[in-house]
Amino acid sequence: MRETEDVIDILVRDLKPVPRHALERRFVLAVLPALAVSLLLMLVVVGLRTDMTQALTLPVFWIKSGYNALLAIAAFAAAYRLSRPDGSEGRFFGIGAAIVLALAAMAVIQLALSPASSYPVLVLGSSALHCPLLILAFAMPILIANTWVLRGAAPSKLGMTGFVAGIAAGASGAWVYSWFCTENGLPFVVLWYSLGILLTGAIGALFSRRLLRW
Repeated sequence: MRETEDVIDILVRDLKPVPRHALERRFVLAVLPALAVSLLLMLVVVGLRTDMTQALTLPVFWIKSGYNALLAIAAFAAAYRLSRPDGSEGRFFGIGAAIVLALAAMAVIQLALSPASSYPVLVLGSSALHCPLLILAFAMPILIANTWVLRGAAPSKLGMTGFVAGIAAGASGAWVYSWFCTENGLPFVVLWYSLGILLTGAIGALFSRRLLRW
């Protein structure tokens, strides 16, 4: 019995209490610089859209920005909850589905109010092939930051945590990309932006068991 107590004493001797809000600070200190890197990467690789002054007056621009921002906020909140051993994703999938469905409804309305001849532009635009890949590229710094944060936490649902962290990074990367993208079709956004976000989520889930194990 005494030997067991000695072993326990050795194990806990160097333990120090974790400061309050340490995980929140870790997220902020990692994600904000990563987002800045992503923005800088966007400016260097593709630059802001040339009609930015006019774009800021378009509802579609703010709908795109809001869609990605809301998904990112919901995913970051879920990733924070999942970072704990007893954590869960909570209502993330319901909230995420509601955000996507709201945009899909607006996309259907836009199609209904537009002539059929404009459908290819509204759905495919001129950048459907490379839009998801650019979103994935701009999401990578944030996904790396999320992975670093979560490696210092204690998630138990590794696959789910990696997927949600990937969605948070993908939505953030899509938000960055929206400052360059000139597409004004909401069907385009709900299809191709969402595909880029899901690709990042899939990568997060794929590597989570190796990178998030503790």
